[in-house]
Amino acid sequence: MPGQRDRQQGQSEPEEGASRRAPRIAPLSQRANAGPCPYVKILYDAARYVEMTDNRPAVANVGYTGEIEGVTAGCSYRGNDPITVQMDLLFNLGRGPQAPSDQRTYRYWVAVTVRNEAVLAKEYFDLPVNFEGARTASVTQQQTIVIPRRDTEVSGSNFEILVGFDVTPDMAAFNRDGSRFRVNAGAAPVVQPPAQ
Repeated sequence: MPGQRDRQQGQSEPEEGASRRAPRIAPLSQRANAGPCPYVKILYDAARYVEMTDNRPAVANVGYTGEIEGVTAGCSYRGNDPITVQMDLLFNLGRGPQAPSDQRTYRYWVAVTVRNEAVLAKEYFDLPVNFEGARTASVTQQQTIVIPRRDTEVSGSNFEILVGFDVTPDMAAFNRDGSRFRVNAGAAPVVQPPAQ
């Protein structure tokens, strides 16, 4: 039969060990969000945290440093549900020569805004860090943000979520100017002995 011949040509000899079937993967839910997720961004002026003695920018004056390296986020909402945003934030932190101890609690915030308009809510969080004798540490924190919606017509694209360190005006100006010390700013430089 013509159809039978085609099927036989499409079949190949089973390879050794191929007698086991591949595991079946459950299909993904076909039910999508009601709309796009909110934009999630790190505010440039508050992306870095640099403590300096007497606000003088010099490596010898650096206490604690920090940088928000990245944010990943996903959201879900359907029908009249609020928008639930799951975020993972990566912090790289440092301890300079003026840091008095191995432990420091950094403070950061997460703000929900109407996109390009007004802040709707802002919440502060503590980030305790133990450097355990090291000069640097990396910490990941997870946050869940819930944004109520007036009705089903309100989409996640109407909102923006901003993240930043709780910085002083001097720290914000330092960041805005593009100045920076890396998180390992307090590491002792390698000194080469003089040539003889």
